[in-house]
Amino acid sequence: MKFPESSHGPLLAVAEAKASFGACLRQAERGEPVVVTRHGKTVAAIVSMDDYERLRRLKAAGPEGGLASLAGGWMGSDELVEAALSVRRSAPRRVAKPGR
Repeated sequence: MKFPESSHGPLLAVAEAKASFGACLRQAERGEPVVVTRHGKTVAAIVSMDDYERLRRLKAAGPEGGLASLAGGWMGSDELVEAALSVRRSAPRRVAKPGR
């Protein structure tokens, strides 16, 4: 089943998504998210479990996770994360005070 498109992907009103929920799930399983609207406003997205896990991991890492929090999801990525985390960070640079 082909759904109307938006910049975020296929776009369906709540009633349409409910009526074609099986087709929405199949599309999400193929890696194609479906965006759900209520009264014309986007309110949810149906995504694959892989996409959901990736988003959950990024949210849990937060901004303090740095670039290492973005790695993952492919073979050997755990080694990259370990290597990135093992690098010792240098101390912040001192800012010269004016007049010195």
